[in-house]
Amino acid sequence: MRIADMDWRMVEDWVRHDDRCILPLGSTEQHAGLSLATDAILAERVSVEAAEPLGIPVFPVLSYGLTPYFSGYSGTVTLRVATYAALLRDIFDSLKHTGFRRILIVNGHGGNQPAAALAQEWMMDNPDARVRFHDWWKAPLTAKAMAEVDPVAGHASWMENYPWTRLPGQATPDEAKEMVDIDRLRTLPPFEVRLMLDDGNFGGRYQRSDAEMAGIWDVGVRETRALLESW
Repeated sequence: MRIADMDWRMVEDWVRHDDRCILPLGSTEQHAGLSLATDAILAERVSVEAAEPLGIPVFPVLSYGLTPYFSGYSGTVTLRVATYAALLRDIFDSLKHTGFRRILIVNGHGGNQPAAALAQEWMMDNPDARVRFHDWWKAPLTAKAMAEVDPVAGHASWMENYPWTRLPGQATPDEAKEMVDIDRLRTLPPFEVRLMLDDGNFGGRYQRSDAEMAGIWDVGVRETRALLESW
């Protein structure tokens, strides 16, 4: 259940019998012709659908993350690592204060990996709490389902192109883009990243069929839900 659909009494009642919750992490950054909020949209949606049958509260997605390399693209918002770590620590502290002792982070943005290290550090200081970090799109079963559809995929390519991340009136190219040199890309400042990427797609086709994407999505939801059920 979305926290947006609950009041404080409902949360208080929940933690009397269950201490699990979900915190989705996203980003606001360029995704070629897809929504700038793609990572946030996907992380929150997979969280809500995974938690729905279990009634587990899903907190609003943290829509800003770590994406300095895309700061050459308009609309991208990036935090500093120290800011992000401080923000997450305060969120973890607040969740624990409310009564949540098991927090599943559902991450939708690769640049947010420092959050996993922060979670380990926080548990060192809070041994009575647990945090799981789940990159939903590259978890084993979901990654396998993607590879079976198309082994060539990258940021802002077909792998993130769902009906809910597309923009009305935005045409999707019917072609495949050659994969960029990721190792070289990581050595470049933001303005050179934009020159190298052009539209922002890392490589691969821009779109696959809705049926193929629905199959991948179903795996992602079930894999995320399994983490909650086994916890």
